Amino acid sequence: MALYPVQGIFDNDFVVMLIPIDDADPMSVVAEKVAHHAAGRRVAPQSGPLQVRFHGQVLAETATVADAGVAPLDVLQVGYR
Repeated sequence: MALYPVQGIFDNDFVVMLIPIDDADPMSVVAEKVAHHAAGRRVAPQSGPLQVRFHGQVLAETATVADAGVAPLDVLQVGYR
C-alpha cells in the first residue's frame, strides 16, 4: 500500500485538485474522493454512478489504482455516466 497524490478534475469543474489516494483503492473509491470536493460545491450533484477516465479510457470500478498504472501526479478525470 502506497499513499500518493494524483491530480483530479471533475467534469464541468474548473479546479484541478490534488487528491491523496492509495494504490490499493478501487476506482469507485477514487471517484468518490474526487467528487467529494466538486459535486455539490462547484458542480451540481446528480444521481447516478461515477466513472474515472485515465488517458481517455474509462476504468472499471473494480480496477485498483495500481492495476490501472496510475502514478503520482497523473491526471484522473471523474464524472457521472
